[in-house]
Amino acid sequence: MPLARIDLIKGKSAEYRKTIGDVVYSAMVEILQAPPGDRFQVIAEHEATDFHYDPNFFGIDRSADEIFIQLTLVGNRTLEQKRGFYKKVVDDLNEKLGLRREDVLINLVSTTIEDWSFGNGVASLIR
Repeated sequence: MPLARIDLIKGKSAEYRKTIGDVVYSAMVEILQAPPGDRFQVIAEHEATDFHYDPNFFGIDRSADEIFIQLTLVGNRTLEQKRGFYKKVVDDLNEKLGLRREDVLINLVSTTIEDWSFGNGVASLIR
Protein backbone atom coordinates (compact mmCIF):
# COMPACT_ATOMS: atom_id res chain seq x y z
CA MET A 1 0.00 0.00 0.00
CA PRO A 2 2.73 2.49 -0.78
CA LEU A 3 2.15 6.20 -1.16
CA ALA A 4 4.94 7.60 -3.34
CA ARG A 5 6.17 11.17 -3.13
CA ILE A 6 8.64 12.11 -5.84
CA ASP A 7 10.38 15.48 -5.78
CA LEU A 8 12.67 17.09 -8.36
CA ILE A 9 13.85 20.45 -9.63
CA LYS A 10 11.55 22.14 -12.17
CA GLY A 11 12.31 21.86 -15.84
CA LYS A 12 11.75 18.22 -16.78
CA SER A 13 9.07 17.26 -19.29
CA ALA A 14 5.75 15.67 -18.39
CA GLU A 15 6.94 12.46 -20.08
CA TYR A 16 10.12 12.45 -17.97
CA ARG A 17 8.06 12.83 -14.77
CA LYS A 18 5.60 10.15 -15.92
CA THR A 19 8.46 7.75 -16.59
CA ILE A 20 9.77 8.25 -13.05
CA GLY A 21 6.30 7.43 -11.70
CA ASP A 22 6.02 4.38 -13.97
CA VAL A 23 9.41 3.07 -12.85
CA VAL A 24 8.59 3.50 -9.16
CA TYR A 25 5.18 1.84 -9.57
CA SER A 26 6.61 -1.09 -11.53
CA ALA A 27 9.26 -1.73 -8.87
CA MET A 28 6.66 -1.46 -6.10
CA VAL A 29 4.57 -4.21 -7.70
CA GLU A 30 7.46 -6.42 -8.82
CA ILE A 31 9.81 -6.16 -5.83
CA LEU A 32 7.77 -4.89 -2.87
CA GLN A 33 4.71 -6.97 -3.84
CA ALA A 34 2.28 -4.06 -3.82
CA PRO A 35 -1.06 -5.10 -5.33
CA PRO A 36 -1.58 -4.21 -9.00
CA GLY A 37 -3.55 -0.96 -9.22
CA ASP A 38 -2.14 0.33 -5.92
CA ARG A 39 -0.77 3.46 -7.54
CA PHE A 40 -0.91 6.58 -5.41
CA GLN A 41 1.80 9.07 -6.34
CA VAL A 42 2.54 12.75 -5.99
CA ILE A 43 5.21 14.12 -8.30
CA ALA A 44 6.22 17.63 -7.30
CA GLU A 45 8.59 20.04 -8.99
CA HIS A 46 10.45 22.70 -7.06
CA GLU A 47 12.43 25.80 -7.88
CA ALA A 48 16.16 25.07 -7.65
CA THR A 49 16.34 27.59 -4.80
CA ASP A 50 13.83 25.49 -2.82
CA PHE A 51 15.41 22.07 -3.42
CA HIS A 52 18.34 21.49 -1.09
CA TYR A 53 20.74 18.56 -0.94
CA ASP A 54 24.40 18.06 -0.16
CA PRO A 55 26.21 17.51 -3.46
CA ASN A 56 28.77 15.18 -1.85
CA PHE A 57 27.14 13.52 1.19
CA PHE A 58 28.54 9.99 1.78
CA GLY A 59 31.05 10.69 -1.00
CA ILE A 60 28.35 10.55 -3.69
CA ASP A 61 28.71 13.22 -6.39
CA ARG A 62 25.18 14.59 -7.02
CA SER A 63 24.04 16.90 -9.82
CA ALA A 64 21.11 19.25 -10.43
CA ASP A 65 19.18 16.20 -11.72
CA GLU A 66 18.87 14.91 -8.13
CA ILE A 67 15.47 13.43 -7.29
CA PHE A 68 13.97 12.34 -3.98
CA ILE A 69 11.67 9.32 -3.85
CA GLN A 70 9.85 8.60 -0.61
CA LEU A 71 7.48 5.69 -0.10
CA THR A 72 5.22 5.40 2.91
CA LEU A 73 4.23 1.75 3.17
CA VAL A 74 3.24 -1.04 5.52
CA GLY A 75 6.49 -2.07 7.18
CA ASN A 76 6.53 -5.78 6.40
CA ARG A 77 9.19 -5.78 3.67
CA THR A 78 12.44 -7.66 4.10
CA LEU A 79 15.88 -6.11 3.80
CA GLU A 80 16.31 -8.10 0.58
CA GLN A 81 13.12 -6.59 -0.88
CA LYS A 82 14.18 -3.08 0.10
CA ARG A 83 17.62 -3.49 -1.45
CA GLY A 84 16.04 -4.99 -4.57
CA PHE A 85 13.65 -2.04 -4.80
CA TYR A 86 16.46 0.51 -4.51
CA LYS A 87 18.47 -1.24 -7.21
CA LYS A 88 15.56 -1.75 -9.62
CA VAL A 89 14.44 1.87 -9.39
CA VAL A 90 17.94 3.24 -9.91
CA ASP A 91 18.76 0.81 -12.72
CA ASP A 92 15.49 1.46 -14.56
CA LEU A 93 15.74 5.25 -14.22
CA ASN A 94 19.27 5.08 -15.57
CA GLU A 95 18.20 2.88 -18.49
CA LYS A 96 15.01 4.73 -19.42
CA LEU A 97 16.00 8.34 -18.68
CA GLY A 98 19.77 8.33 -18.50
CA LEU A 99 19.43 9.52 -14.90
CA ARG A 100 22.66 9.04 -13.02
CA ARG A 101 22.48 6.49 -10.21
CA GLU A 102 24.12 9.06 -7.93
CA ASP A 103 21.14 11.38 -8.40
CA VAL A 104 18.45 9.16 -6.86
CA LEU A 105 17.74 9.36 -3.13
CA ILE A 106 15.17 6.81 -1.90
CA ASN A 107 13.58 6.76 1.56
CA LEU A 108 11.10 4.16 2.84
CA VAL A 109 8.81 5.10 5.74
CA SER A 110 7.20 2.14 7.52
CA THR A 111 3.68 2.15 8.94
CA THR A 112 1.27 -0.47 10.29
CA ILE A 113 -1.93 -1.69 8.64
CA GLU A 114 -4.14 0.40 10.90
CA ASP A 115 -2.46 3.58 9.62
CA TRP A 116 -4.24 3.45 6.25
CA SER A 117 -7.65 4.59 5.05
CA PHE A 118 -8.14 4.50 1.29
CA GLY A 119 -11.53 6.16 1.53
CA ASN A 120 -14.94 6.05 3.20
CA GLY A 121 -13.40 6.86 6.59
CA VAL A 122 -12.51 3.26 7.38
CA ALA A 123 -9.26 1.48 8.21
CA SER A 124 -9.08 -0.23 4.82
CA LEU A 125 -6.57 -2.95 5.65
CA ILE A 126 -8.25 -4.22 8.82
CA ARG A 127 -10.94 -6.81 8.36
